[in-house]
Amino acid sequence: MPRSIAQTQELLAINKPAGLIVHSDGRTVEPSLADWIVERYPALRDVGEPWVSPQGEVVSVCGLVHRLDRTTSGVIIAAKTSDAFEKMRQAFKERRVEKTYRAFVYGHLEADEEGTIVAEIARTRELPRRWYAIARESDHVRAAITQWRVLARFIDPASGEPVSYVEAHPLTGRTHQIRVHFASIGHPLVGDHLYAPERASLLSFSRPALHAYRMSFAMNESQEEFIAPLPEDFDEALKRFEE
Repeated sequence: MPRSIAQTQELLAINKPAGLIVHSDGRTVEPSLADWIVERYPALRDVGEPWVSPQGEVVSVCGLVHRLDRTTSGVIIAAKTSDAFEKMRQAFKERRVEKTYRAFVYGHLEADEEGTIVAEIARTRELPRRWYAIARESDHVRAAITQWRVLARFIDPASGEPVSYVEAHPLTGRTHQIRVHFASIGHPLVGDHLYAPERASLLSFSRPALHAYRMSFAMNESQEEFIAPLPEDFDEALKRFEE
């Protein structure tokens, strides 16, 4: 179930659980984060420009300026007014929103405590849902940058496999960016069966181990920061290494 993290006069910060879609895609009938917002904050129904799905369904954005993948948990922001929606949309466009994610990845990132991945992202023709990263420039791919640092290195007690707990800062907002970038350097996310189909899931994760932990930005000359507490599967994974 989603939970409200904090509110200002203009913004609503929500902690989205893994497994919940942000908006209806017009193809399936299932609960969405937008439905939850409309139920609890009906005034947000008409905030932002609605869009039309490929099936012709008009979808209200309910103030949501950005998205998270279905399998990603964490902080997501909804604007409470049309003016705030435009301000936030511009902030994302100009890359003035600082996003911090937490993730578990396969293997030990041993070369450096921190680093930057610069690789363009394009969609694969064979698997339309899957993206890949390449280092060269092209008119047909999308440049992306992710900064990262290692928070801890562990050995999974059940499998004996090495695991790194990392913090990631995507400076761009491409589809599956963090998942694609870590896979491109040989350290895909634990539980990511799309980008590491041959790897066994560790630490009991039933989804890619990715959580949108923090979001910060300037709004009306003040600095806003919203933090989504770690979900249960992250807490349980960390507890395993404390035992």
